[in-house]
Amino acid sequence: MRTAAEVWQSLKTMFTSFSWTYAVEWILLFLLVYFVMKTLYGNNARKLIFAYLAVLIVCGAVSVFTDHINAGYFYIVVVLLCSLFFLLLFSVEIKRSIWNVKKTALVSAERHAPKTQIGIHAEECITAIVKAVQTFSKNDIGALIVFSNGNLPKEIVESGVTLNSSISSQLIEGIFIPKAPLHDGAMIIYGDKIQAAGCFLPLTQREFPKDFGTRHRAGIGVTEVADVMTVIVSEETGIVSVVRRGNITRYVDSDGLYKFLREYYWKEFNQEGGKRA
Repeated sequence: MRTAAEVWQSLKTMFTSFSWTYAVEWILLFLLVYFVMKTLYGNNARKLIFAYLAVLIVCGAVSVFTDHINAGYFYIVVVLLCSLFFLLLFSVEIKRSIWNVKKTALVSAERHAPKTQIGIHAEECITAIVKAVQTFSKNDIGALIVFSNGNLPKEIVESGVTLNSSISSQLIEGIFIPKAPLHDGAMIIYGDKIQAAGCFLPLTQREFPKDFGTRHRAGIGVTEVADVMTVIVSEETGIVSVVRRGNITRYVDSDGLYKFLREYYWKEFNQEGGKRA
């Protein structure tokens, strides 16, 4: 083990023997750490940020006080492996941000439409969805709708029946009618299309109240593995809930649902990312 005086001397030597190669290495390392922390923060994994920093700090302290010629390289390898581990946990979200699913033909076609036409079309879709959800809530009909940005894992989409149908309140209501073949699964809406129905979603492993059944646990679970929004209607109480990034908002009324959906559709349909007055 090094003494404090040896560590101080080593730090002085590091700065006095500065080289551009050395600087580039540490800049790249800093950018990697920043990207990992940004990914964790953006996916509601703030607790993992502290764990990540703790590992870096502890390993950094060990490498500084260890009297070994390869201690610095050991620290770099630890940072790389630790960063790779956390990035793999959120590989789906990273792929979504890299490939930008808005490049699909469906959304690309919408982008070339006039802005007013885009807004009108979005309002028609929103109105149809809200109308169907209101019907479910009033009649205590369970429903689970996932609003995808095209970043859902392929196995989730393919677990149901592919529809690729235009959005209408009649079709949504028909799918979730009790005892209908697809009513127990999740409906996936992508853009202005009902992409699939009857899909199976991963269940959250977090603790929730006992009145949260399988439908709620699935609606929360899918937002933990992909950057999507879900709307859940309770079959027992008719309560409407909205979930984003694992956070559930209950007792959502029609105005609140309009607000959530407008944010989603403006992100999908408005090429300038603007928002209407």
